[in-house]
Amino acid sequence: MSIVRWKDLRCLHVLMVCFLVSGLQTARAQPLTTVTGVVLDGVTNAPIADVDVVSGQRTVVTGSDGRFSIAVDTETSELRFKADGYLDSVAPLVGGDLEIRLFSSRFAETVEVVSDIAEIEGPSSTPVTPDAVFRAPGSIDNVFRTLDTLAGVASTDDFGSRLAVRGGTPDQNLTVMDGIEVHNPYRLFGIASAFNPETVENFQLTAGGFGAAYGDRLSSLLIVDNRRGRSEFHGSTSVSVTDANVVVEGGVPIGQGGSWLFSARRTYYDLVAGRLQDQNFPSFADLQLQVGWEFGPGHRLTLTGLRSIENADLDFDIDRPNERAALGSDVVNNLASARFDAVLGSRATTTTTLSWYRNRETIDFDGLIRADARRSNTADDALAFGLSTILFDRSINVRDLSFRQEVGIQASPRHLFSTGVELHGLATSVGFSITGDRNENVANGSSVRGGAGLPGQLDSKLQGTRGALWFQDTFTPSTRFSFEPGLRLDWSTVNGGTTVSPRLAASYLLGRGARMRFATGLYTQSPGYEKLTQSDYFIDLSSAREAGLLHEKAVHVVLGIEQELSSDLTARVEGYFKRFDDLLVGRLETDAERLARVAQYDFPVVLRDSIPFAPSIVSDPTNDAGGDAYGLDVFVSHSNPAAPLTGWLSYGWGHANRDSYGRRYAFEYDRRHAFNAVGRYQLTSRWDVAGTMRLASGFPHTAPVGLRVSAVRDRRGRLVPATDAVGNLVYGVDYGGIDNLNRARLPHYARVDLRVTYQRGGASGPWSFYIEVINLLNRNNAVVLEPRLSHDPGSERPRLSEVPEQGFPRIPTFGLRVRF
Repeated sequence: MSIVRWKDLRCLHVLMVCFLVSGLQTARAQPLTTVTGVVLDGVTNAPIADVDVVSGQRTVVTGSDGRFSIAVDTETSELRFKADGYLDSVAPLVGGDLEIRLFSSRFAETVEVVSDIAEIEGPSSTPVTPDAVFRAPGSIDNVFRTLDTLAGVASTDDFGSRLAVRGGTPDQNLTVMDGIEVHNPYRLFGIASAFNPETVENFQLTAGGFGAAYGDRLSSLLIVDNRRGRSEFHGSTSVSVTDANVVVEGGVPIGQGGSWLFSARRTYYDLVAGRLQDQNFPSFADLQLQVGWEFGPGHRLTLTGLRSIENADLDFDIDRPNERAALGSDVVNNLASARFDAVLGSRATTTTTLSWYRNRETIDFDGLIRADARRSNTADDALAFGLSTILFDRSINVRDLSFRQEVGIQASPRHLFSTGVELHGLATSVGFSITGDRNENVANGSSVRGGAGLPGQLDSKLQGTRGALWFQDTFTPSTRFSFEPGLRLDWSTVNGGTTVSPRLAASYLLGRGARMRFATGLYTQSPGYEKLTQSDYFIDLSSAREAGLLHEKAVHVVLGIEQELSSDLTARVEGYFKRFDDLLVGRLETDAERLARVAQYDFPVVLRDSIPFAPSIVSDPTNDAGGDAYGLDVFVSHSNPAAPLTGWLSYGWGHANRDSYGRRYAFEYDRRHAFNAVGRYQLTSRWDVAGTMRLASGFPHTAPVGLRVSAVRDRRGRLVPATDAVGNLVYGVDYGGIDNLNRARLPHYARVDLRVTYQRGGASGPWSFYIEVINLLNRNNAVVLEPRLSHDPGSERPRLSEVPEQGFPRIPTFGLRVRF
């Protein structure tokens, strides 16, 4: 990076530090006692925005996440809460973080308010508002691109949305929308998110130690709560670099207290570029409709439907002669659900959710292209490079018919019991057809990017039932201390396995705005193709039960301290440890398989070193992997959107290791250091500027150990040395054996995104427009290092080098939002 770039990074860093220092000075000057808390809907547990919190002559309003912070006199003993459509409530000040539940004014004429220490945010839990997704530079209205600026969270690449959280793989993350498990939360291969921020009430990421109500994943939990439609007609429309979006909502004319919300999104660039190029560029369109009715006090029925279609039929123009490539894809996501929330008496609530989900994906690639990592040392590139044939078809189908029942019982002022059951009737399948050359640039043969260990033909179907029972008790013996023991039972007919997972969380109010949180527990994950959408590797589960595959397991331990530095400034420090056992990986070839493969080579003795004698990784599964992850995360947030300067800082230090194939090595998304700064400064009532800075150490990397002579199959079916048109040997990259996996590191990652926004009429104005530059400094980040071979006049072999690829170039973008 040049000197100029480092100066720019330092300027943004200094700006964020000044913002923190100003917050600290405010904290020192505060003469009053600060009370914080959250206001929730008493039926749905959803945060309520725009609630007036009143203390004497002082009034504040809750944010979109339902949270508030108010300065009160030391003699104040209670707060009053007022919101349209809800009963006014008064809550006593008993110390600690308050949790206030409001009930609709149509439910009853009176309501008893219980105020105690709230366990609304467990350890490692971070709420992210839709407004933060919209405003964060570099997010492209995608929540996953915002989440990767949090401590302990790493995006696996620039163009996709898959996340690695505290030493876990992307397929170990659970995503739940309104109580429904979402198996494919991405659009356009991950460029966009399945979740429209315009229709979402709140995002909540828990990086570890989540409660017993959720399971079948080892790493993290993302909860997405969609908001209800408003009773009066409203609408908005927006355009971003990826898609256009329309949202309309209003009251339901049938019944009482009903509302509806409809949204539609679609890419638009394909409509223009497709006509100009006569191509079907990758595109998506989705529709979402939510309708809800209230039936008597505390009862609400919500119906939701979602349909999403993605497709592409693209022929690539390649300037070099005889080369061609064509890509086709078809992805469909459909969801239908019914949810019934009810208040049972004065002490119990229940939520019943029935849903049907279908994800179907097909992708095919047909190409004859030059392999830049396979050539002879002939000076003429036209002769040196050969052409690789790539014929690849893959299909994934997931159908999930699910039922979820949750019950909450306030047994006493100190005990809140939560219990529930969930069932998933799963029908999944995976199909493969690979008839061309394999990808020689992946060290793991089970890689979904065309690894040599993938089956040439596969049609695997899995049907089964996955279910769980859970119970937990939130026990609050005092206003300063609470803890939550829980127990979860999971089972799956796919492998016939059953697991029992104890969990425990605790919270202690230290005083002066400080709170300590702790969580530990066992987490398990069953084998299933429904996780394949987010996986880097393919394993064949056709005989999962017969093979005796086990549930994967992880133990979490999290300890953190959160300190309120002022009414809007919060800091959190967390240490974590995860131990992984029985992880599923592709097994190594047996000696018989290895010898049979090696026997196909007909190389002369002088080229014997080019025969890959080491065992390869295949797609047959085994539970013979484990590992651990540990680290320290720091998160500082200034949460007042009305302040001139707001945003957050995060820093993560961590180690993640894997134990498999007889060795211990760095996990592929092990990131030792990561710093993120997201800030927005209000220049005037209409103009603001925002920036995001990412600076992180590189992921582990399997570097080539040298070159080997490539092989080609002759008429006898034997593998013989490959030669070019004039008889010179053709070489390919040698990645060595298992002992070379992840021994090297990618270069560090650094990126700055900058946005300038104009808001007509200020924050509540009818429209806004922004221009943004992603990767402002145009740094060529190495998301991967691709091997390249070039002519070496001083050697018999070509020269091997590695070049950075797959990082964002400098991308100018824009966005427009209009409300009506």
